[in-house]
Amino acid sequence: MIRVRNPAVAGYFYERDREALINQLKWCFTHSLGPGEIPKVDYKGERGILGLVSPHAGYIYSGPVAAHGFYALAQNGKPDIVVLVGPNHHGVGAPVSIYPEGMWKTPLGELEVDGKIVEELSESLRGLAEVEEEPHLFEHSLEVQLPFLQFLFQKDFRIVSILMLAQNIFASKELGDALSEILHGKNFIIIASSDFTHYEPQERAERQDMQAIKAILTLEPRFLYDTIMKYDITMCGYGPVMVLMQVAKNLGGIKAKLLKYATSGDITGDRSSVVGYASILFEKELKH
Repeated sequence: MIRVRNPAVAGYFYERDREALINQLKWCFTHSLGPGEIPKVDYKGERGILGLVSPHAGYIYSGPVAAHGFYALAQNGKPDIVVLVGPNHHGVGAPVSIYPEGMWKTPLGELEVDGKIVEELSESLRGLAEVEEEPHLFEHSLEVQLPFLQFLFQKDFRIVSILMLAQNIFASKELGDALSEILHGKNFIIIASSDFTHYEPQERAERQDMQAIKAILTLEPRFLYDTIMKYDITMCGYGPVMVLMQVAKNLGGIKAKLLKYATSGDITGDRSSVVGYASILFEKELKH
C-alpha cells in the first residue's frame, strides 16, 4: 500500500477546492505585490536556477511574495526533482526529518517522493537524520509550496521533503554537503521555506529583515547564522536557508538575488505587528 500524506492546511492556509485554489494562485501572481501576471512555463529554459527562499504563511498574506520565485522558475524550465527544506514548527522528531517514500496530496493532485534520494540522504546523514512520517503530518512550511509547483508543472516532477528541528551550523552544513553530492548532475531545485521577522512593528521588521537578507546574499551560511543571533531576528527557517546557501557555496558560480520583500502589514494595512516575507532567487552567474 502506497503511503499518502494528505494535506494538513488546505482550507486554512490556502483554498481546499481545486478550482478555488487555482483562482487563488492566479490572484497571487496578478496581485499588486506579486509579479503582475500569470506565468507561462518555458520548457526549453536553461535551468540555471538552483533554488529559492520562499515564504510559508497563508496565501492571502505571503502568496504574492512567494509568487515572484515561482514566476522565475516558470521562465527557467522544468526541474525533475524538487527538494523542499523547511523548519519543524511542532518540535517532533529527529534533528533532521526526511519524509519516507510515498505520495504527497494537495487539491491539485498527488506528487511522488523520490525514494532513491531519500535512501541516499538517510545513509549519508546517519546519526543526524531519520526517515520518518510523523513530523511532516501537520507541518505547513513545505505543503504550501506544492500547489505553486503543481500550478506550473502539474505532477511531472518528484519531491524530497526535509524538516529541520536542529537549525545550527553543523546540521545545515551536513545536510547541504549531502545534498550537493547526491544531487550533483541532476536536474533539481531546492526550496528553502522561511518567513522572516515575526510580530514586530513594520519599521523594525523591515530593518531586521534587511540585515538577514543582506547576509543571505553573501552566500556565507555562518554570516547568516551570526546575523540572526546578533540582531535577535525571529526568522523561523534560517537553517533551511543555510542549507541552500551551503549547496550554492559548494557548487560555485551561484549568485543570490532578492526578488521581493513585503510584510503582512503591506497586505492588511495593519503595520503595528507584522510578519516579514521574502522571495530570494539562487541562480548561476552569467559568464560574459
